[in-house]
Amino acid sequence: MAPWALLSPGVLVRTGHTVLTWGITLVLFLHDTALRQWEEQGELLLPLTFLLLVLGSLLLYLAVSLMDPGYVNVQPQPQEEAKEEQTAMVPQVVPLRRCRYCMVLPLRARHCRECRRCVRRYDHHCPWMENCVGERNHPLFVAYLALQLVVLVWGLYLAWSGLRFFQPWGLWLRSSGLLFATFLLLSLLSVVAGLLLVSHLYLVATNTTTWEFVSSHRIAYLRQRPGNPFDHGLTRNLAHFFCGWPSGSWEALWAEEEEEEGEGSSQAV
Repeated sequence: MAPWALLSPGVLVRTGHTVLTWGITLVLFLHDTALRQWEEQGELLLPLTFLLLVLGSLLLYLAVSLMDPGYVNVQPQPQEEAKEEQTAMVPQVVPLRRCRYCMVLPLRARHCRECRRCVRRYDHHCPWMENCVGERNHPLFVAYLALQLVVLVWGLYLAWSGLRFFQPWGLWLRSSGLLFATFLLLSLLSVVAGLLLVSHLYLVATNTTTWEFVSSHRIAYLRQRPGNPFDHGLTRNLAHFFCGWPSGSWEALWAEEEEEEGEGSSQAV
């Protein structure tokens, strides 16, 4: 590995996140917060639980940040060619989509300019992860947001428990200024993580991606229908997102929806 590779955006962002995570945790332990009081009283269960949650959130972050989000293979493998032959009978109701860079562009995929790859079920490129959120890592991304929100809210409570306001303000600022800055930072991060979690839970419940939600008027396969063609109800959407059931390509699911709509219209007639 070249030395300048250590200064790549991905390395810098992940290092910054790791340092910030453990730095905030260290501030909460060093000040007179409930966390330190539990430790001094010998009640180690809650401090250890907090540390495990922090470690778990950091590991989830690194997993989402480093894993393949679902890159589209430019040269399909023989097994994939067989699958294409098996689905040759699927009605081609969706126009063939091509990427000017990767040539192949399946349904719901999009080319990411930052990653320079096409990503299946593209949601967005996360600058804080320095990675795309796509078909493979989106479930872990939602799990990370949930766990991170728990850690942030708990840390917010711990920071507040250690704040003691007194005068003169100069002396208070020297003794509690760092803890107060940590409290403000945790407040901001909690709001951001909460809004992200709520928005992504809504997208998961409706089987929509951030890209499709924002740019539906510019996406050909969404302009063809008034509603979301991938929304099959809350239960089925959650099962498909977290468990991969029912399996199959998005083209096959689209064709299934098309057939159901055709049968419904014929029965109405």
